[in-house]
Amino acid sequence: MNFDVDEKESSLVKSVEKAVDQDADKKLKALQTKGPLKCRKLFRDYLGRLAKTGYLALGVESGKNSTALVAAQETLAAVSPSLFLAVESSTRLFGRLVVAYATAEQKKEIVSLVRQGGYVGCVALTEGGMSVENEPFNTTASPSGNDAIITGTKDHVINAPLADRVAVIVRFHENILVALIHSDSPGVAMGDRLRTVGYEGTPVASIHFDHVRVPESDVMGSFDGTSVLKDLRRWEDQVLTGASLGLLKRSYQAALDHAKKHARGGKPILARQEVGFKLAEMLTIRQTAQLLAYRAAWMDDSGNRERDTLIHCAKVFCAESAELVASQALQILGAKGLIKGNPAEESYGSAKYLQIAGTSSEISRIKIGDHILERA
Repeated sequence: MNFDVDEKESSLVKSVEKAVDQDADKKLKALQTKGPLKCRKLFRDYLGRLAKTGYLALGVESGKNSTALVAAQETLAAVSPSLFLAVESSTRLFGRLVVAYATAEQKKEIVSLVRQGGYVGCVALTEGGMSVENEPFNTTASPSGNDAIITGTKDHVINAPLADRVAVIVRFHENILVALIHSDSPGVAMGDRLRTVGYEGTPVASIHFDHVRVPESDVMGSFDGTSVLKDLRRWEDQVLTGASLGLLKRSYQAALDHAKKHARGGKPILARQEVGFKLAEMLTIRQTAQLLAYRAAWMDDSGNRERDTLIHCAKVFCAESAELVASQALQILGAKGLIKGNPAEESYGSAKYLQIAGTSSEISRIKIGDHILERA
């Protein structure tokens, strides 16, 4: 059982780090009120840079995570958390969905463009809240000849303001359809960009579909909803686990840098025992989260039957650890930590999103408990 990355994979991780500048989050955040065109142009630029490294292709065809992918995700999520969520929504969610469920013709049109960074995709899944566990879809498809008519509203859609194509998950009788809708289709209305707690540079909005006609060639399904939703949730939880690792790294590094530079009584506060102890605890938590995330990825890649439970375990532990370590970083930063815009403050708000999105911490625990009962 080897969770390490080889020389080739390590080189890819380094190239991902070099492809994105350290100010990416600030640039994306500054474009919140500038309209989608400028934001799309900047995002496309970053996608093009990442495509050259091979990052956009990782795990898309197989639908599986790997230790190399998690290492690369952690790197990008640490450099730019907001860019990371937007990129992953287009590749590891939209891209994987198309590969897994689209026809050969649909794949031919879309997949290569996603991998090359020339196409921005998004998945419109949730309605009202972020949970799909107990909330039925109100967005529906009705037949019209060979076409489908889509009606309803999807909320909290990452990349909605930027997307070329939206994969809309809709109810069709007792099954699920996935409609691949062009964002400029008649009847598609994008809501205002949402202002979020954390991930302020990630474009998020609702999308309303008013009797949108989708040709048969752009419809995937119908499917048993269980398989599609289970795959989407697993992929999303893996993305959010990678996002958590990035926040852990940012928070820890911000606290460590401050402790080295900030002096009290003529010495850096790093020399004070209470600060050293807190940093030691933060590093221990971060290392533990990494090991769990890498093990979950290894189990997914190897097809281990325990993978789903480990993915839930990793999602819960990493997301909650991200909030804890960010909180401790704020404590070390002191007054500086209370000023908006520092990495620890941003990570603290973003970590709460990670616990709510995907399979929430509460529902993840229920699923882990159910697994324990089954094995008892």
